[in-house]
Amino acid sequence: MKFIGVAVARLAHWMHTLSGVILIGMMVTVLLDVITRLIFRVSSGEVDITFQGGVEVVSYSLLFMVLFTLPHSVSRSQVIVDLFTERMDGRLKSLFAGIYTLGFGLFGVGMAVRFFESMGRVARSGETTQDLLIPMTWLYGIAAFAATVLALRGILVAWHQLRTRQEPS
Repeated sequence: MKFIGVAVARLAHWMHTLSGVILIGMMVTVLLDVITRLIFRVSSGEVDITFQGGVEVVSYSLLFMVLFTLPHSVSRSQVIVDLFTERMDGRLKSLFAGIYTLGFGLFGVGMAVRFFESMGRVARSGETTQDLLIPMTWLYGIAAFAATVLALRGILVAWHQLRTRQEPS
C-alpha cells in the first residue's frame, strides 16, 4: 500500500510541475495572440500573422493546468479556520481534515467517471475542437486521467489522515 501511495504522490508532483509548464505556455500563447492582433490592427490588415485556435489553446490549457495541479495540492491546500478549531483536540482536527480530503477524492471519482463517459460519447461521434480540429477523445482522456489521479491521491491522503489521526500541520 505504501508503494502505491508513494507512486501516486510522485505522479502528482510530476503533474504539478507540468502544470507550471502549461501555465507558462498559456501565458506565451496569450501574449503572442495579443501582439499579432496589435500588429494586424496597426498595419490596417496589411500584415496578418494572427493564428487560429489561440482561444482553444488557452481554454484547454487552463483546464489541464487546474486538473494537473489538484492532485498534488490536495494534501496541502486545506484552510483551517482557527476561530472554529482552536480549542479542538488535534485528533478531531485530523478527523475533519481526513473527511474533507476524502471529499476531494470523491469529487475526483465523480469527475473521472463523467470524463470517461464523455470520452466514450465523443469517440462514437468523432467530435473535434472547432478551430484546431483536435479529437475531443484525446482531451477528455487527458482530463479523465488527471481526475483519476486526483481521486487516488485524495482517497490515499484521506486514508492516511484518518488512520494516523495526527494533528494537521
